[in-house]
Amino acid sequence: MSDIAEMWADLWNGELDLVEDIVHEDFVSHAAPLLGGPPQDNTGRAPLAGWVRGAHENMPGLRFTIQVGPIVQQPFHVLRWHATADGISFYGTDILRVVDGKIAEYWANADSLWAAQQLDLVPALS
Repeated sequence: MSDIAEMWADLWNGELDLVEDIVHEDFVSHAAPLLGGPPQDNTGRAPLAGWVRGAHENMPGLRFTIQVGPIVQQPFHVLRWHATADGISFYGTDILRVVDGKIAEYWANADSLWAAQQLDLVPALS
């Protein structure tokens, strides 16, 4: 596994001190909001750190493991991951664009609705 992929997983596992080391200063993330709606773009390292911090505050014991990848076709790295936290489980795929050894852009595709249903944020369909 590539160092950047391992450190990305470590960052999402709560090692926020890695933000400066692996995330480009002009970082942009693209992700749909947890409870639906159009994708929202965020720029900079601070919003990413806040996103990771918030995920850990709202899902105690959150842990990400990489299941597939990285699949690398420069400058892109693609990872399939599994996340668990205090009795919930969900999956996702991240696409990272790496520039000068740092993550400059990130596309998130996660089972957000499934996670939200397990967290009782939205009702499960019957």
